[in-house]
Amino acid sequence: MQSSEPEVKKIIVKLGKRSYPIFIGNNLLNNAGLFKNYINSKQVMVVTNETIAPLYLDRIIHCLSDLVVESIILPDGEEYKTLEIMNTIITKLLQQRFSRNSCLIALGGGVVGDITGFAAACYQRGIDYIQVPTTVLAQVDSSVGGKTAVNHILGKNMIGAFHQPRAVIADISVLATLDNRELRAGLAEVIKYGLIHDKKFFTWLEQNIVRLLNREYDALCFAIDCSCRNKAEIVAKDEKESGIRALLNLGHTFGHAIETGLCYRDWLHGEAVATGMLMSADLSCRHGWITDDDIARIRKILNTAELPVKLPQGLNSERMLELMSVDKKTRNGILNLVLLKGIGNAIVTDQYDSEKLLETLMHFSAVQEVA
Repeated sequence: MQSSEPEVKKIIVKLGKRSYPIFIGNNLLNNAGLFKNYINSKQVMVVTNETIAPLYLDRIIHCLSDLVVESIILPDGEEYKTLEIMNTIITKLLQQRFSRNSCLIALGGGVVGDITGFAAACYQRGIDYIQVPTTVLAQVDSSVGGKTAVNHILGKNMIGAFHQPRAVIADISVLATLDNRELRAGLAEVIKYGLIHDKKFFTWLEQNIVRLLNREYDALCFAIDCSCRNKAEIVAKDEKESGIRALLNLGHTFGHAIETGLCYRDWLHGEAVATGMLMSADLSCRHGWITDDDIARIRKILNTAELPVKLPQGLNSERMLELMSVDKKTRNGILNLVLLKGIGNAIVTDQYDSEKLLETLMHFSAVQEVA
């Protein structure tokens, strides 16, 4: 990655009194002034995990050296996004006598961000927190929008709250240490924005996906900025997912079923979403809403990003249907799905043919068996 430090980009998530900025730039972890603009207390607790802590925890602590900074290091992995692990954060806050005006800092990927945000929402009925996402997926998606949660064995993100951060500080330089698999998984969420809302961006991604895989700074900065602007626009219109915000779940109903079926092990969230997006596209095509050429374009970009495009072994159509029935988008027993009417044009609907849904699930099960 290049070492130059261009101007920091700033995006505002417009939510009235709960509005907050997203900062995107290089070496932001060293910017003490940036952090302190959004900390209203001397008490700060940094929540991170055992992978990120050796890399960046000391930088944050040094950056905030004139404050009272505690830290807690969680185990790394989606399987640890539980009430039990969240309770360790609450316990330490109580042990250290953190007050109602204290602040949490979520230093890590989506799991750390979600669990820290939920702890902040619960502790003393709500305290401040700042998102410092360290993965592509967290920088473009999970850190923005205030959706916080932990998983249940029966369903992903079933226990949570809407609780907006004070700020999101996305330091692109930390992506230099990101595992290649994590990088690819994050790109699934980037591709999602092109599919649901921004056809021009999807075309740019087709032309620049290799540059993103090579971690070229300018390409990463543009993709993260564009993704965050798309999400900020949608969240501003629908903070609590009563309408348009559900479009951000393209591929997620299928993807969450995959993750739950695997007990939150083996596959990363972005990998499950990648397969889920292709399944959503397949079902859309079966309804005649998109073309075979559209499917080919989606599959090609996922293949180039080396993301999975078939179900994992052991998840057949019957099991997928069972898992999908436990979904937050189910209303009155009817599952709403995010489907495509074209690239850059997604809809949320329950007006799909259940037989065609079964055909999609059976098709992907068959692909799994012959692969």
